[in-house]
Amino acid sequence: GLNMAAARESDRAPESSFSTHDPTGRVPQSPTLPWDRFSNWLHCICVVTFDLELGQAMELVYPGHIKLSDKEKMNICYLSFPDSNSGCMGDTQFCFRIRQSPGRKAPSHTDTQWEKDAPVYLQRDHAHYYGYVYFRQVKDKSSRRGYFQKSLVLITRLPFNNLFNFLAEIIAPEYFDNGEPCLEAACHDIDQWPGPQPGETLSLPVMGMVIQVRIPSKQDKLATTPVQVIHQQLTSPIPAPYVLPSLHEVDIFKCLHPVLPHIQMLWELVVTTEPIIVMAPSPTVCSETVLALTNMISPLKFCCDFRPYFTIHDSEFKEYTTKTQAPPPVVLGVTNPFFAKTLQHWPHIIRIGEMGNIVAPGKQVLKAKKSSSLKTIDAKPGVYTTYKPFLNRDKNILKRLQKGIASRRPNEVQTAMLKRYLLELTQSFMIPLERYVTSLMPLQRNVSPWKQAPRLKPFEPEEFLKTVEHSGPQLTSGLRGDWEGLYRRFFRSSNFEGWLRARQQEVDDKLQALHLEALCDADLSLWIQGRPEVEVVDLVLKLREKMDFAAANKLCVKEEVLERLALHMDGIIRALPEDLRTILKSS
Repeated sequence: GLNMAAARESDRAPESSFSTHDPTGRVPQSPTLPWDRFSNWLHCICVVTFDLELGQAMELVYPGHIKLSDKEKMNICYLSFPDSNSGCMGDTQFCFRIRQSPGRKAPSHTDTQWEKDAPVYLQRDHAHYYGYVYFRQVKDKSSRRGYFQKSLVLITRLPFNNLFNFLAEIIAPEYFDNGEPCLEAACHDIDQWPGPQPGETLSLPVMGMVIQVRIPSKQDKLATTPVQVIHQQLTSPIPAPYVLPSLHEVDIFKCLHPVLPHIQMLWELVVTTEPIIVMAPSPTVCSETVLALTNMISPLKFCCDFRPYFTIHDSEFKEYTTKTQAPPPVVLGVTNPFFAKTLQHWPHIIRIGEMGNIVAPGKQVLKAKKSSSLKTIDAKPGVYTTYKPFLNRDKNILKRLQKGIASRRPNEVQTAMLKRYLLELTQSFMIPLERYVTSLMPLQRNVSPWKQAPRLKPFEPEEFLKTVEHSGPQLTSGLRGDWEGLYRRFFRSSNFEGWLRARQQEVDDKLQALHLEALCDADLSLWIQGRPEVEVVDLVLKLREKMDFAAANKLCVKEEVLERLALHMDGIIRALPEDLRTILKSS
């Protein structure tokens, strides 16, 4: 390993020097600059330490050329240590999410193909960073405070919860024991990784081991993934890869086990983006619970803000805890008892005690309680809300899961059952909406080369609700209740806005592609005969614009269509007088 100062210098060095400071000696393929591949996965890695004079302080940001704003640094420092009340000794892992400073641009080489093919809930977050923390607190006689306290934090725009937790678990202990060369070597390993490719199973080498993980794709069948049993071959001299069963999914059964009786009500609260507080004894439990809640509605994307771990030092603290207006539609995870007083006006509060205490199936039926009973700091675990669910409770799923607890059924199986139940509930809710959007699409025969590409007709909530009685969720779900009321509340949420915007974009892209095909099949040379030159030039410019749009937005258009259009365009330009030809060719 080289020292950190040398590595930082080389970050600013020209591309050809990459091979001189890359410990593996591999030279990347040409147009890839140093740190391009690294930034496909991570923004940077930070080390936060406890300084007697300064409190929590940033010791290191790697790679050295990455710039964080003062506000980002402050948020990372405060959120990288558990609250003193948590009493976390030893090693603790958790996750946080912070706002990026305004004006920060996405990396210039950001992969647009990833945004096209990845499921919506795994796309890059262009307004927030995720922080995956590995915190160590152990007794240390050589320290003035008597403790070694340090956190290693992976900062990224991607919500790959399992991969980044596991990566922190590999890198942090090595770094704490052996210092900076380990961190540098790990970063150079990551800078050799291929980009995340939806639908591919990738082998990702880091620090002498290989992580194998499948990257989900939009095209995946929506059945829940089967529980993977990994058979490692002991005879092979090459280290067997460590197979991550999922890139991002938290163990939803383990996380929501304490509030199982309210699972359906929590799904309603999340799908309609109600303000929720999770109060838990440690940042690990609170961040996992928040992630489990926002994942409950998958494959629908949770479009509101959520903070897996939130503290009083957070720069949004005042904005989110003010009593002068209604609580915002966010999910906050907190561990500080101070919040029990500050946030008791919030409409939905989930208290989760130490998970280990809740074993006996009979003891865990936590009643939903009125919010007003949360005045005391030591309130019992449970869900505190006055919310009346729109749907009748499904007792069957609870019975099956309770039976599993009683018979000590493996956690993976319980999780698979719960995931399948939530997926079917979300699908029953979304299928009628998908069906209605399909009915708003213009007919293919209305796509004419001589007119603008048609657009999707506007979504009319009242028109949609008329369809619910005959072809609503009851076709696929046995649940009874006020589905219409739930839809009305959903229409006021940003989950609905986000879903509709994504569907409109998909449909518009498809219509643009069909329009290009129609232009390709049209006899443009016949159309230009006898037309004024100004109209012909206008056609050339419009065609060019459409082809640029198709390339920039990676529209699903066959290569031959674009080639034939380019030939059409050349033919049209050739038929123009020379002065116009010259102008068009140079523009």
